[in-house]
Amino acid sequence: MEPSIKRLSNRRREEYVTTLGRLFDYATLTYSKRELSSYVDGTQSYTYKTFRHKVIEINRLLCRFGISAGDKVALLSQNMPNWTVAMFSVVSFGRVFVPILTDSSEAEVTNILTHSEAKVLFVSKQLYYKVNESLRDKMTLIIDIESLEFLKKDDSAFTCEGCVKEPQPDDLAAIFYTSGTSGNAKGVMLSHRNLCHNVIVAWHVFHARKTDVWLSVLPMAHTYEMAYSLLFPLFVGAKVTYLHRPPTPAVLLSALKQVRPTVMLVAPLIIEKVYKGSIVPTITKSRVLSWMNEHTPRLLCRIVGKRLHRSFGGRLRFFGIGGAKLDTNVEAFLYKAKFPYAIGYGLTETAPLVASGRVGHGCVGSVGTAAYEVEVKLDNVNPETGEGEIIARGENVMLGYYKDPERTRQAINDEGWFHTNDLATIDKKGRIFIKGRLNAMILGPSGENIYPEEIEQVINDYEGVNESVVVERDGHLVALVKFDDNFVNWDQEGEDKFFENLQKTKDSVLKFVNKQVGSKSKVSEVEVMKEEFEKTATHKIRRFKYQDAVGDDVKAMKEAENH
Repeated sequence: MEPSIKRLSNRRREEYVTTLGRLFDYATLTYSKRELSSYVDGTQSYTYKTFRHKVIEINRLLCRFGISAGDKVALLSQNMPNWTVAMFSVVSFGRVFVPILTDSSEAEVTNILTHSEAKVLFVSKQLYYKVNESLRDKMTLIIDIESLEFLKKDDSAFTCEGCVKEPQPDDLAAIFYTSGTSGNAKGVMLSHRNLCHNVIVAWHVFHARKTDVWLSVLPMAHTYEMAYSLLFPLFVGAKVTYLHRPPTPAVLLSALKQVRPTVMLVAPLIIEKVYKGSIVPTITKSRVLSWMNEHTPRLLCRIVGKRLHRSFGGRLRFFGIGGAKLDTNVEAFLYKAKFPYAIGYGLTETAPLVASGRVGHGCVGSVGTAAYEVEVKLDNVNPETGEGEIIARGENVMLGYYKDPERTRQAINDEGWFHTNDLATIDKKGRIFIKGRLNAMILGPSGENIYPEEIEQVINDYEGVNESVVVERDGHLVALVKFDDNFVNWDQEGEDKFFENLQKTKDSVLKFVNKQVGSKSKVSEVEVMKEEFEKTATHKIRRFKYQDAVGDDVKAMKEAENH
């Protein structure tokens, strides 16, 4: 450890923090007296000093049971202050961290723990049921994440003394398992350099201060939240606050009033729901305008935007949006309202940022420009449309896929370029505009490229539509639509009237979307889904599950309910 660690300039700090072990030392020694984290109600709180002591204590416990550098340690838990404690007791001493998303099925948990060969599991009691008995028996330690006490320990391992080491920049830090929207589960190996580089990227996007307060609502097991709501606050000496319960509207509203955060990260779905549920009705009631569009007076947007800012606590300086594509109507409002938002684009494989915008410098529809010290270009560009696959190179690109060299070779070429599988255009200013996923693109009858995501964005703007997926069936485009629960009265009496109204709604959606899309993107049929689509941690629909899907047989469902 450098004796002058507390006196590093911003530039020297960037050069020093090349591993998570160094980040741990820098943060806990420089900001020792400051608050680091707590629940909204103030429980399970840590200062940077008490956090350091607890991490060292847990490290010693792991050592006593022979858990050494290079060993895998998994974590299955909702967000909380102890999540960060568990992570740093692993990565600061050369061990490998394996975070598991809380919505993983029992089969997925089994696969991850088996494939990663994890020896230790930190787990919340409410998710413990997802770990079967045979897996529990194989674990050296299972630790309750809330109390940090043993749920299971292998006493035969107690005599072994674990050997730890100071991690190096290119050492493996974590394995993130992701199935994304493609359905092919893979273990993404991220190095210390990968994750620390993204901390520096965050600093160049937004100069956070030690007085900033984060409210963490996205899953910490996702690289987006981990990098920017866990690692970045440590880098600047800020505080992070956590919710006891999932961020339902009521829980979130209460927390916002209490915490009044200055920084938040969200998935598009969260702000889109706020837009549809609160902003649009506000505008609709206004005598000035009946709908938000490109002609909306900026003054009206500013007025509504100030109300929105107050509803988030009134202190927001940075509102990061990422994980999926944001509705351009929503972004147009945020831009005119001068709401402090910024959009980013990335993947787990890039730890995660590839491109980013900055507060006050947005361009509606763009995910920003190439991130700090990340090279971005398009591959296999269509000369007519300017569209090509985004490829990226830099210190953010993963080491590879765990135990899968073939898939690694397919993703990263010999020159170090990572193929994202995302199609985009890039304008003269370097701004990136995502078109859709290569594996989601539909080839039209005349060979034209059809991007279902763009059609879905139009459908989702229809009043009452919650979400949608467009699929190709027998050469035609079919829209699978999930309406808001209060929009379709599934329990309505009078079967004939119900189906008559439902058919009118479907016809209306069909007419609405086909008026706004090109001739090659017109939808032939609308089918209704009763249940919500299955999604990833950042609320992207798992599209692969619906490629061959058909809408729910509503008539059969009604008949079943009646019997």
